[in-house]
Amino acid sequence: MHFRRPIDYCRACGSPVEQRIPDDGDTRTRAVCPRCHTIHYENPLNVVGTVPVLGDKVLLCKRNIEPRRGKWTLPAGFMELQETTSEGAARETVEEAGAQFTLGPLFAVLNVPQAGQVHLFYRAQLHHADFAPGHETQEARLFTEDEIPWDEIAFRTVKATLECFFADRRQGQFGVHCVDIA
Repeated sequence: MHFRRPIDYCRACGSPVEQRIPDDGDTRTRAVCPRCHTIHYENPLNVVGTVPVLGDKVLLCKRNIEPRRGKWTLPAGFMELQETTSEGAARETVEEAGAQFTLGPLFAVLNVPQAGQVHLFYRAQLHHADFAPGHETQEARLFTEDEIPWDEIAFRTVKATLECFFADRRQGQFGVHCVDIA
């Protein structure tokens, strides 16, 4: 699990910061610079990705990087500055799977407060089964629901997203899911 280090030095002036509640009416302890008075806020990181589908199969990527190297995941990764969530999801799908697809609607929002993350997955329709995985992926492969290597899924967020996807598909309609991962 990824935990962030506390902020020790001011990003504005480089002075050591104090951990305290700011004098601006805030109610949370923050890193506050006693020299330039900058308040440093720490916010969750966004992980964005897709649930790419071709026929009755879902595309999964076998990770070539830590954490969880060798485990299967949906194509996803950290959102970059100056991109939307859908742009980030599309970029990650191209980078990790080399897939050609049409991006669909938002499908799942997963809150992972202990890791300081929010994961967002979009549905995606693959154009074909030709993939060109990038350096972060050992293998990109299509799986039917009964072929999914459930015991080899890298992250709980991916498992929950896949469970929601297959449940919706069985019902014949897709919704937007919000899941809290404890």
